[in-house]
Amino acid sequence: MSDRKVPASAIWALGITQIVGYGTLYYSYGILAPAVATELAWSQKWVFAVLSASLLASAVLAPIAGSLADRFGAARLMVPGSLAATAALLLCALAPGRIGFAVGVLAMELASCFVLYSTAFVAIVQLGGRGRSITHLTLIAGFASTLFWPLTTVLHDHLGWREVLAIFAALNLGICLPIHWWLARFSRSIGKEDRIVPATVGVSVSRPRHGWSPIFVLMLAGFAIEGFMLSAILVQMVPLLTAVGLGAVGVLVASLFGPSQVASRLVNMLFGHGLSQTWLAFGATTALAGGLAVLLVTAPSVSGAILFALLFGLGSGLMSIVSGTLPLELFGHARYGAYVGWITAARQFCSAFAPFGLTFMMAGVGVFPALWLNVLVGLFGVAAFAGIAVISRSQNKSHKAGAADEAAATFGAEIV
Repeated sequence: MSDRKVPASAIWALGITQIVGYGTLYYSYGILAPAVATELAWSQKWVFAVLSASLLASAVLAPIAGSLADRFGAARLMVPGSLAATAALLLCALAPGRIGFAVGVLAMELASCFVLYSTAFVAIVQLGGRGRSITHLTLIAGFASTLFWPLTTVLHDHLGWREVLAIFAALNLGICLPIHWWLARFSRSIGKEDRIVPATVGVSVSRPRHGWSPIFVLMLAGFAIEGFMLSAILVQMVPLLTAVGLGAVGVLVASLFGPSQVASRLVNMLFGHGLSQTWLAFGATTALAGGLAVLLVTAPSVSGAILFALLFGLGSGLMSIVSGTLPLELFGHARYGAYVGWITAARQFCSAFAPFGLTFMMAGVGVFPALWLNVLVGLFGVAAFAGIAVISRSQNKSHKAGAADEAAATFGAEIV
């Protein structure tokens, strides 16, 4: 997957906005939720239920946001997105009660459709970048949790949750908005002959450009299953490690997930040039299911749990990349934003239900059977990406055979 050279300044600038965006709109929520629940006299489960409902709403909006990015330009779309994120954070900070806070969280997740990965990937592609540029972006953005988990904790030690959210609103306004404004102007400076997606492409979310083909359906299924697995485990990773017998060591083991995730992106950036993104998705999903299986087979072994954390981080890091590169490899540049939007919708829809689904399964059948069911779900994701590889290979062979027959017929006609 070759790239036209995208300026490093554009990738780094976009990466900074992803760190701030994910840090303020997503990673900070879990840390501030207990204080929100206490002040608003709400149980924590309802505070997280608000987040889940908002994620479902953003899943519905994601394909529309992708089509808008195709039509008007992703970088231009990120400018009002930054303003919306700022306003949403302020709405949460100033909320007088539960309803106001819930509306603010809904606004946050809807705004995220226009400023996070799904739109950032499209911005990179519209600037002429492809696989390696997307990998570079995910490597930079991978530090969002590393930076914002401790930053949110330190701020919250000295300030109330409302003040922390107000500061985060200021970060979106003071850092992300100017960068997105600059990127919008930079993208407009590219000549019309270099535009990848015509401005006349309509905003349609009911029918992808290639139709609901088997490859498209399998791609959505694979990403939906991956989103379910990751969300189900990550939200409850430390309690789950404790439940399988690791005790206090579970916290240390869980801390290995983040570095492994970043390391996988770095290795792919250095050595992944020319790899099939379909097989990369297959390998990443295998790492997720295989890592969880290792944990269950070896528990309560610490070494087995460490291998689980490393494999799970590896799979998660690679899936962040292929969610941007796989649709590019399978379907090309045309309506790329719409495809990324559909992938985002599938992942977020399943991610919203996953924590509740896993909790329900554990309550019904126990921890180990529930986690083995999660492994089985992951294997369906492995099968989905394997199916894409098989169908793609078959189509390529048919295409080559057709081209060879056409060449032979042309040669025969010339001889006659």
